[in-house]
Amino acid sequence: MPKQVDVGIVLGASLRQDIPSPGLQERLDLAVNLYKQGKFKQLIVSGGLDHNGSKLTEAEGMRNYLVQKGLPAKSILIEPRATSTYENLLFSKQIMDEQGLVSSIIVTHSYHGSRSLDIAETVGLKEPLVSSIDSKVLFMPYHEARETLAYTKWIWDKLMLKVGV
Repeated sequence: MPKQVDVGIVLGASLRQDIPSPGLQERLDLAVNLYKQGKFKQLIVSGGLDHNGSKLTEAEGMRNYLVQKGLPAKSILIEPRATSTYENLLFSKQIMDEQGLVSSIIVTHSYHGSRSLDIAETVGLKEPLVSSIDSKVLFMPYHEARETLAYTKWIWDKLMLKVGV
């Protein structure tokens, strides 16, 4: 892994009463560690509004959590629209382009890393890296099965993008 990249992109997951879920906290804690190690000076937190009673977008809840952990608010860019991994990375790339950011580390769970990397490359991120964590709180048989289906759907969606459908 390089000494430093321009930005860390933290992929959203659900909030519970406007607070990051335990699984999302794992991703955010990994981002805090990478930030403190000097891997990046800026973060993009990406995630839209959950339809679970949260009043904040995932991105806003993630920013609040990171600020509580001591990260400067000015170092955190918010992407508050995404409702899928594809949108997380597409919209984060748009923010990167606007801000002149090129290199990135995507922060997510291990089970989600391969698809995230493939999507990142497809939306045009330049040599993206993934830093991932194994979950201690998620029910992995469910998430691994769901990810297998999501990856299969992504391969189909990618094919449709290529043929212009």
